[in-house]
Amino acid sequence: MEYDLIIHGGLVADGSGRPAFRADVGISKGRITGLGKIGMAERKELLEASGRVVAPGFIDVHSHSDFVLVVNPKAESKVRQGVTTEVIGNCGGSAAPMTGLAKGTGTNRQSQYGIDIDWESFDGYLRKLDEGIAVNVASLVGHGTVRQCVMDLEDRAPTANELDEMKALVDGAMKEGAFGLSSGLVYPPGRYAETDELVELCRVVAAYGGLYASHIRGERETMIEAIREAIEIGERAGIAVQVSHHPPKIGAWGKSAETLAMMDEAGTRGVDVTCDMHPYVGGSTGLSALLPPWAQAGGPERVLERLRKPGERDRMRRDMIEEKVPGPGPCGLVKRGMWDMIVVSSYPEEWPIGRSLADIANEMKVDPFEAYFDLLAESGTEGNVIGFYYNEEDIRNVLSHPRSMIGSDGYALAPYGALGGGRNHPRSYGTFPMVFRKYVRGVSRPELGYDEAAMVLSLEEAVKKMTLLPAKKLKLDGRGVIRVDCWADIVVFDPKTIADTATYFDPYRYPLGVDYVLVNGVVVVKNGEHTGALPGRALRSRSKLR
Repeated sequence: MEYDLIIHGGLVADGSGRPAFRADVGISKGRITGLGKIGMAERKELLEASGRVVAPGFIDVHSHSDFVLVVNPKAESKVRQGVTTEVIGNCGGSAAPMTGLAKGTGTNRQSQYGIDIDWESFDGYLRKLDEGIAVNVASLVGHGTVRQCVMDLEDRAPTANELDEMKALVDGAMKEGAFGLSSGLVYPPGRYAETDELVELCRVVAAYGGLYASHIRGERETMIEAIREAIEIGERAGIAVQVSHHPPKIGAWGKSAETLAMMDEAGTRGVDVTCDMHPYVGGSTGLSALLPPWAQAGGPERVLERLRKPGERDRMRRDMIEEKVPGPGPCGLVKRGMWDMIVVSSYPEEWPIGRSLADIANEMKVDPFEAYFDLLAESGTEGNVIGFYYNEEDIRNVLSHPRSMIGSDGYALAPYGALGGGRNHPRSYGTFPMVFRKYVRGVSRPELGYDEAAMVLSLEEAVKKMTLLPAKKLKLDGRGVIRVDCWADIVVFDPKTIADTATYFDPYRYPLGVDYVLVNGVVVVKNGEHTGALPGRALRSRSKLR
């Protein structure tokens, strides 16, 4: 048999979790057509993989690359890690549908990146990606986006007609290829939704066999209640559940054993509950996400109006300290006065980037609250922060649990062009190699900070969490495993040297040890460098209305 390409002499970790084995991999017309000992004369191209691991391409089950893939379709920071499929539309936000009041989000992205948003429907967005991308893309439809299409950012329950409109938009997205619905229940407008609203929308998704992925309503002091809600939604709607970026944040440290037990118990009742995570102790969110819920209502213009009123600033300060409803991770740091653990990662101006809010306040000679409010006002609420609010013990507990898989919670970036500004979280460049470096080999990186390594996974277990587990969850037939007739999404890496190099203050650094990456049988990374090939596809769910 003649092959287009043979990967020769590598140690195959096929994604199933079974022990790796020595084998050649033959590829023809984008698929794996040979696995075992293959004659070397029977090929057009040979990739030598001696001393390397040959694994299925990594599936980033939690990505936010929705708009950046339109900006730069090469997906540099992800594909160089070995990622061959991006799962986007997470945390309640998706690039489609882009209709009604949600068009303002698109206008903001056009301004930010200089791109032309010439789509409205979910299908229109997927067709845009099909014009050329380096990786495959599977997209969820965002509950927050759908809600904004119909209700903008209003803090209230939908009317019966509005709920019907939202259900119709979700139904349309599922028909056009969405893999499920996501929610972001600590961000507006998702945080304004009651459980019943989410159940109704999830029933639409369940009819197509899709899943529900949730940035749950609380990942800190109310984490147990929030996990309980996610499970309730899954049970009532009859839908599989994915808990996003799971390790508990400050205020819930030590609760991972209980939350994982809740997922296991739900499984005994037939509720399919899994979770994803990244390996960093620091996480990222929007600058405005530190505000209390009422202060974010109505969007940026309303926020700026409130910031201009001293009395409103006093009220914000009081509520941020009391925090009756726990917000994202950095809010827990604010509540505890830990401003030195919150770092500005992107901002319209350069001067505050890479500096803590405590340091910025000292320079401005004001207290941290006033410094924070001033930054918001001067940027028009634009900007992002990194907060160090995860606990290493919880990270290891979640990582070693069989229900967990790996998701970067990052973006497909590049250290050049429109995507090269600011200092975004290093997870966009290092998540997958970091797992091998830190938790398979047990090697720490002092320059990363708070980086305490431990050997908690075998190589095969790590590969499975990045490949077959997310593929099965999303029902990505023919992906996530090295097997004859499957798509040739493959990464070849050195198990002794694969490692992240990015840091929180120098995050735009590609990893080491990733030699080759193939997407649909085409070499996208060769000898560690991007070839410029764009063989990726906008995947469409094969689920049909039951």
